[in-house]
Amino acid sequence: MDLKATVNLPTTDFPMKANLPQNEPKMLEHWANIRIYDLVRKARQGSPSWVLHDGPPYANGALHLGHALNKCLKDFIVKSRTMAGFDSPYVPGWDCHGLPIEIKVDEALGRKKLEMDPLEVRHACRKYAEKYLKIQSDQFQRIGVFGDFDHPYSTMTKDYEAKVIENFYAFFEKGLVYKGLKPVYWCIHDRTALAEAEVEYANHTSPSVFVKYALKSDPAGIAPELVAYAGKISTIIWTTTPWTLPASMAVAFHPRAEYQAILDNASGQVYILAAELAAGVMAKLGIGKEHTVLATFAGARLERAIFAHPFLEREILGVLADYVTMDQGTGAVHTAPAHGADDFYTGVKYGLDPTTHVDAGGHITEGLPEYDGKRVFAANEIIVELLKARGVLLGREDIEHSYPHCWRCHKPVIFRATEQWFISMEGKIGEGTLRTEALKAIAGVRWDPAWGEERISNMVATRPDWCISRQRIWGVPIAVFFCESCGKLHEDKATNRAVIELFGREGADAWYARPASEIVPAGTKCAHCGKSTFRKEMDIIDVWFESGSSQASVLPRIFGHWKPSDMYLEGGDQYRGWFHSSLLCSIGLNGEAPYRAVATNGWTLDENGRAMSKSLGNTVDPVDIAKRMGGEIVRFWVASVDFREDVRASENLMVRVAENYRKIRNTFRYILGNLHGFSPAQDLVAFEQMEPMDQYMLLRAADLSAEVCAWYDQMLFHRIYQRLNEFFAVDLSAQYFDILKDRLYTFPRSSRERKSAQTALWRIGEALLRLIAPILSFTADEAWQFMPKMLSRPESVHLSLLPNANDITGEIRDRDQAATLREDWDYLFTVRELALRALEELRTDKSIKANLEARVMITASDDDYKRLAQYADKLAAFFVVSQVEVRVGAPGSPIAFEVGKAVGVKCERCWNFSTHVGEDAKFPTVCERCSANLAVIAGEPAGSVDA
Repeated sequence: MDLKATVNLPTTDFPMKANLPQNEPKMLEHWANIRIYDLVRKARQGSPSWVLHDGPPYANGALHLGHALNKCLKDFIVKSRTMAGFDSPYVPGWDCHGLPIEIKVDEALGRKKLEMDPLEVRHACRKYAEKYLKIQSDQFQRIGVFGDFDHPYSTMTKDYEAKVIENFYAFFEKGLVYKGLKPVYWCIHDRTALAEAEVEYANHTSPSVFVKYALKSDPAGIAPELVAYAGKISTIIWTTTPWTLPASMAVAFHPRAEYQAILDNASGQVYILAAELAAGVMAKLGIGKEHTVLATFAGARLERAIFAHPFLEREILGVLADYVTMDQGTGAVHTAPAHGADDFYTGVKYGLDPTTHVDAGGHITEGLPEYDGKRVFAANEIIVELLKARGVLLGREDIEHSYPHCWRCHKPVIFRATEQWFISMEGKIGEGTLRTEALKAIAGVRWDPAWGEERISNMVATRPDWCISRQRIWGVPIAVFFCESCGKLHEDKATNRAVIELFGREGADAWYARPASEIVPAGTKCAHCGKSTFRKEMDIIDVWFESGSSQASVLPRIFGHWKPSDMYLEGGDQYRGWFHSSLLCSIGLNGEAPYRAVATNGWTLDENGRAMSKSLGNTVDPVDIAKRMGGEIVRFWVASVDFREDVRASENLMVRVAENYRKIRNTFRYILGNLHGFSPAQDLVAFEQMEPMDQYMLLRAADLSAEVCAWYDQMLFHRIYQRLNEFFAVDLSAQYFDILKDRLYTFPRSSRERKSAQTALWRIGEALLRLIAPILSFTADEAWQFMPKMLSRPESVHLSLLPNANDITGEIRDRDQAATLREDWDYLFTVRELALRALEELRTDKSIKANLEARVMITASDDDYKRLAQYADKLAAFFVVSQVEVRVGAPGSPIAFEVGKAVGVKCERCWNFSTHVGEDAKFPTVCERCSANLAVIAGEPAGSVDA
């Protein structure tokens, strides 16, 4: 008999080399052919539902790492909830309207756009969005994301546009929508109003100027001490926006702050400054080195005082405002109602003119020749020079400060008072207002991380009314009408219903394709003047209102009726974006939050913690990683990071993740190779009949499964990543597999001992494939196909459930005995660790080359001895040495080890050393154990031994 042929070497077709870039597309094709998503839905039909509602990314570019992070996290969650037994559908969505797409189309069309009909522009935008929706959809699926990609939601479909306008009318008919003149953030580059959610802050350099406003009114009204200085008194304002000075209508003072009238002894000029700031201002401006405080008075004394505009023939009113602060400036704030929120409301209080003399492109109109027609930021230096020429500039310097920018084009924005459409935060909803009901709903949501609650609460509590109008083309129009005769707003539910039905049939393009007369129902008349000719509003709705309406469009499709989703998961910027707009829309429409829980992922950074940018060359392209290393590596990287924090990525980190992936794959290959010929239906060994070591490993695997399942529930994927890597590398590869090799390779295939090992490997392998399936979706399903077949086994791992303890151990009749065994083998592993350290010393001094050349003698007393003696016949295999002897030590003595070279001759078959090699004449080169095993093998059916 050829001894090599009697060794049960691992045999499997599961490839060692993954070739993920080549094999993943084949798996995707397989999933498409069997319609895996539909099969998963069918398998969970009738189960309790758990729904993560997808936030729509913009369809304006290819997949980037932030997309991959977010979509993989969602996929982990949905798959793990599905495998936990929930019916967890996932409907991907895309935001297809708005500036990001229209800007790209503008760039492509150039001046041609000016000659195009709005419908043509909208058609170009639609084509652009469709292109990138398809690209992103394919790329999300390429990295293994499951979902209803055949039926996604898109904000540019007819049904969605109809739902958006239906939602708008719901707010409109409740009296929550109004049109009014207010200062709003305005992007002069994109020529449109912006909501707070569309503004980001970045550093910006501005000219900081101190400007003298001369007092024209009688100073006696301020303080009698000033009468003698009439004509020489001024206040000083400080501003970082000189371009707003042409719109200056007032100077604001804090009513309760203390102000001083200070005489500059050298020049004879008197300056009114906040007492708290006066010394610093004078030092900075080099005035009043020698001075006299003429009078001290409350800011309230300055109300209705009249000052001169620094370069226009205009009287400037002294006004009072609590927002005047004493942390910088002079305590006197130049007030331009057309260009600031606080300024505007102060202007309303005092009857100031809020007219804006800055057009949509940021050009100043109706100004002095020096700056008329100039863009606001270009006008800054011109106006500074004008101030200098008029002798009113007391100081200037450039400062770098945080300034609002458009988060689309990243250019600085301005405040501009224009007529816009708003949703009132104080409008009545239920027993409260939109604001109070939203705040109440926030408190009932689970926020992860917990700081999210405070963040969004503060935003909702302090935000102004929601500006929902945009001066663009690509979006859902604010579909209201005005009477051509009297100009009044036409409010009519029948007209609203007609528009909803029209958009449902033809989409929002119908607003641009049809005249008002074809949209308004026949016979409709103005409720104010009785006339029947109407004009259309041409502003479009804020895209945040559109995306915030997704809960009203998608959730009824999933549930059959509206109810909150179980979770939203997006980046931290969505507290001011989608989390925020969805909340307000849902409160207005449904009276409750659209989500039960909200989770937030961090930003993607490079390995040094820097933001990624093409200019720095530190970006990581997930599409490129999928092409070179595999989508599985992208997924495994996502699992490796704590997504609640900002996460780091680089080529080096991806390579490390790929190495961990390789170890896991090789572990599965080992399991599959040693399950060759194993049939669970015929060869399964009951728990009570298994070898103690195998029982112990099943108990440990069951503990692992409980941990992992709990972490899936808590979305602690990085802990799953760490624990699985440890279990694969240490518990299995370094320990269990090393111990198991002798039994798997040398025992007869029909032996209980070998089948016990195979039973453990099969149960552990099945469990691990299910546990990693939500994360390593490709590999889990690939290896699943190579596992021993069973009639009741689903065709894909994704149709199975996460394993419970009974799935892993099988039925355990005596739980107490199992608990004792667990304690015993925990102890034995600590002893093994001590023994291995002693053996390492033998290898270090070259006494042995491998542990099988060694013997171990253990001296132990009391309970140590009892435990070791109980398992004495298992210890040699457990330590992977040839011989172990357990001796009784003196009572109370510590455990001690003596290691040396094994006695006897090396067995040619199992490589253990034995004093009985040569006793079997038939097999003279093998040990007594192999001799007995060979006798059994000789009687086994032909073909049962692996060649």
